[in-house]
Amino acid sequence: FFFLNYVSCRTPRGEHYKNVMGTRCKIRCKRGYETQNSEVVCMANKHWSSNYACREVRCPKLDMPINGGHKCSDGSYFNSRCEFFCAPGFTLKGQKTATCQYNKMWSSAIPTCTDVDPPKIKCPDLKDKWAEPGKLTARVTWDTPEGVDTADGILTDVILKGKPPKSDFPEGLHKMSYSVLDRAGNKGSCRFSLRVRVRRCSPLFPPDNGYMKCDGDGDNYGASCQFTCTGGFELQGSPARVCQYGLTWSGSDTTCTPMNINVGVRSAAALLDQFYEKRRLLIISAPTASNHNYRFQMTNLQHAQCGLDLRHVTVVELVGIYPSQVGRIHHRLLPPGLALQLRLLLRIPQRSFQMVIVDKQGIDKQRYPFPITAAELFTTIDTFPLRKDEMLVQQEAGQACQS
Repeated sequence: FFFLNYVSCRTPRGEHYKNVMGTRCKIRCKRGYETQNSEVVCMANKHWSSNYACREVRCPKLDMPINGGHKCSDGSYFNSRCEFFCAPGFTLKGQKTATCQYNKMWSSAIPTCTDVDPPKIKCPDLKDKWAEPGKLTARVTWDTPEGVDTADGILTDVILKGKPPKSDFPEGLHKMSYSVLDRAGNKGSCRFSLRVRVRRCSPLFPPDNGYMKCDGDGDNYGASCQFTCTGGFELQGSPARVCQYGLTWSGSDTTCTPMNINVGVRSAAALLDQFYEKRRLLIISAPTASNHNYRFQMTNLQHAQCGLDLRHVTVVELVGIYPSQVGRIHHRLLPPGLALQLRLLLRIPQRSFQMVIVDKQGIDKQRYPFPITAAELFTTIDTFPLRKDEMLVQQEAGQACQS
């Protein structure tokens, strides 16, 4: 009677014998043990009616938690204490231990192992980049990072927020991030930034009475600037300058100086050559200074000087009849012989009023035997093919007459 806590036997006649035929024994097991029958009878065949052994109480076999396990002090037997654990990257949810009880039930349910740790991802370590010569961008390349999951190692695609590698990044600070999800939906992320810098020279400005046209950003390393002067002004210095690696401009300062008109030339052709591709000429010829048409025309043009300059027009006056005739360009007087040659070359009559427009290519474009308004004159000049290009450049430069 191993592990028996209490045995009480009686014969049919009441004696307290424990092993005579007909004896009935009531059996009680120690705590933690059980028997299939609480009473046995001694049979005529000298055997007890059934098994009276006390066996240890045993709980159902514990299942292992998914992605985890357990360790028990005494298997599934009574009072066995089982401790649960999870695989790396998983966290236990529920009771950490369970004990087998006398009622053959475990003291707590099997816990679960859940993945709560986010995957890890390391972003690239980028340094500042300088833009390439002549460009305002830098091409930047890096390797896409790989995420690492501490649990089951199964990850979704790595997602980039920002411009992808092998892209041209403009000047400035660019912030980007990578993120990755594991199978449990945990998100891991990292952030990185890149600053693109542009080497720049000190800014250049268009010269007075001139224009400047630059490529790139106008002052970045490798940018070049071209200079031109307005009609009637001549370029001094470098017609083009480049921003160099040392952040200095090549060449020398550019200026536009007033055109130097030489009235001491021997022929009218030589005089006109000085204006070729630079200025248009408005030649006003009259027999006398008191000529009504001449006086009206000059008065009308006095208030239109800005419009004349905007259209690169130089006024040439031829007044009088040879040998007492006078020629004048602004405040510079032409010798009588040169003034006569100019009339002869352009077939301008001496004894009547006439006005001639000569284009920058030296072409006699228009003649008027009577005065016209400045507005009419400007409308005619604005139809010249070259003038249309000039107007576009002047609009870009913001040049206009203030009314």
